[in-house]
Amino acid sequence: MLSKSIVKYIQSLSHKKFRDEHGVFIAEGPKVVQELLSSAKFKCKIICALKNWFDENAPGNSAEEIFEMNEVELEKISLLKTPNNVLAVFYKKQHEVREINHSVSLMLDEIQDPGNMGTIIRTADWFGIKNIICSNECAEHYNPKVVQASMGSIARVNILYADLENFIKSNSVNIYAAALQGSNIFSMDTIKEGIILIGNESKGIKENLLSLSSKQITIPKYGEAESLNAAVACGIILSQLVYGNTL
Repeated sequence: MLSKSIVKYIQSLSHKKFRDEHGVFIAEGPKVVQELLSSAKFKCKIICALKNWFDENAPGNSAEEIFEMNEVELEKISLLKTPNNVLAVFYKKQHEVREINHSVSLMLDEIQDPGNMGTIIRTADWFGIKNIICSNECAEHYNPKVVQASMGSIARVNILYADLENFIKSNSVNIYAAALQGSNIFSMDTIKEGIILIGNESKGIKENLLSLSSKQITIPKYGEAESLNAAVACGIILSQLVYGNTL
């Protein structure tokens, strides 16, 4: 049974201030929790779960503290509208972006919606993208909604927050900026190296970053929609520009 202090502690982690203070984050649901438990990158602090989850899983020594509870107790600490069998607290890790010059990476300029952020991380993982460089204004990748939307892909994708202008100037790599006006991605050759830059959901990419880009690219528009969802656009661009007809 959880003590009041543990309940209060877990509930406090819904706020970034306390996640930063304690250096931890929350993951919920069998899929997400199992992905993180299976990763050598993340150490688990607490597992809180229903009996049926423990019956199907053997966490062993993978967590510092383990609590079996009923549905009412799980509901008290869950951040989901409908609690999902298991909630775990993991220690954050320091992400390192590697091999920028020999692979394709993503760069995100002010992606502020947690759902979009998590979906982009999951999409990057699907297409084998290992690095995402985020502006400091992007949604925090340890936000519970981002973790949930990523479906565990944060265990496999390196995520770095940085001043994007300084990062671009410090790394000699081509920047492909997704914009309304640019080269049609369906008429372009696939790329083996470079950074694909995706902009804010409503404002797009900042002018200073556009001016530093090597090439502006676009998904051709055939209907009347004003814009594409950032995560959807990311998936289309990765599918075509990175793999094209090789998939």
